[in-house]
Amino acid sequence: MIKPVLVIHGGAGAIPRTETTPEVRQQYEDALRQILNEAGAILAIGGSALDAVTEAVRLLEECPLFNAGYGAVFTSAGKHELDASIMNGKTLQSGAIANVTTVRNPILAARAVMERSSHVFLVGTGADDFAREQGLECVDPAFFSTTARREQLDRVQRTLGGGMVLDHDAQSLSAAPLDEDKKLGTVGAVALDSHGNLAAATSTGGMTNKQPGRVGDAPMIGAGCYANNRSCAVSTTGTGEMFIRMVAAYDVSAQMEYAGRTLEEATHSVVYDKLPTIAGAGGLIAVDAEGNISLPFNTEGMYRGYIKVGEQPFVAIHDKPEEALLSQDG
Repeated sequence: MIKPVLVIHGGAGAIPRTETTPEVRQQYEDALRQILNEAGAILAIGGSALDAVTEAVRLLEECPLFNAGYGAVFTSAGKHELDASIMNGKTLQSGAIANVTTVRNPILAARAVMERSSHVFLVGTGADDFAREQGLECVDPAFFSTTARREQLDRVQRTLGGGMVLDHDAQSLSAAPLDEDKKLGTVGAVALDSHGNLAAATSTGGMTNKQPGRVGDAPMIGAGCYANNRSCAVSTTGTGEMFIRMVAAYDVSAQMEYAGRTLEEATHSVVYDKLPTIAGAGGLIAVDAEGNISLPFNTEGMYRGYIKVGEQPFVAIHDKPEEALLSQDG
């Protein structure tokens, strides 16, 4: 019998684990745990993997701790441009949006593209207009702004203007467990449901101080998101340009399907062997058709967690106890 499982991530990054307070770490872990419990409840009642990843990412978009939806980072022009993608492993249907500025939950717009249009990828004002026509909630762009993200943009622009590379500074003891000025901020989810179907979803606000119009891997099917019942479901987080060049999410699936590699072998090949050859930093979450899980990352940490139906959720930021493949029995 298949045991459904939901896996989520809230971005990868680099800062020593000693450079944070237990209270702030607990805040992030509690947020991950709550999202796993709420979205995992869909799988517990026999719901679909597609619905579970949609809800998980929607909840991540609503949480200002993470860089997607409300609390997204700013572009260099002081605006927000949001991206998202989703894929159904059973049918290979997929949907994506990029550079939207008014859709409250970009992942819902990506799913609408998949299910209610004849296209896969919509961008800019066309994607915003489509979401509005589909009855999705649209907001004033100021909705996505938070004081913390504005301060982050100002800090990064000041540092870049001085020709210096920003590292975690004296604010570290009150900051997030990962350096928010350098964190590779994407959120995502993958799931296997009781019917044996896989799904993946990814959403992001992009990179702090990014050039307006820039699109990373998050909305690109095969780079930041991929799902196929024949192999696995994958959501990535990292230096987007490198994940695009490596077609990272699809590469995991391809290694499994064509080379007969296990999920662990394929994910570790991509994250630890291939991406570093082009300075690719970050990680991914993945689940295969048998319910095995892999959560590798080559940075100091990655916000991540999973929940198996009938069990308590697991969450982590820095430690890697699950670096080895996690099976249905583990």
